[in-house]
Amino acid sequence: MTFRPDHELHKRRKGRNIGVGLVLVGFVALVFLLTVVKVERGGSLQGFDHTQRIDMVPQGSNK
Repeated sequence: MTFRPDHELHKRRKGRNIGVGLVLVGFVALVFLLTVVKVERGGSLQGFDHTQRIDMVPQGSNK
């Protein structure tokens, strides 16, 4: 039993799929690296939930 060679259309699709896969892996790596940098920096890790909290008010504010 022999397999027929791939059609030219399949070769182009495979190339596009590899390209999309590499872009997706790059995006995931970028999001991961940004998360790591944010956590390492420490900064303000609290989210914004539309309430005023004393630890979010700038120092020296008279409000």
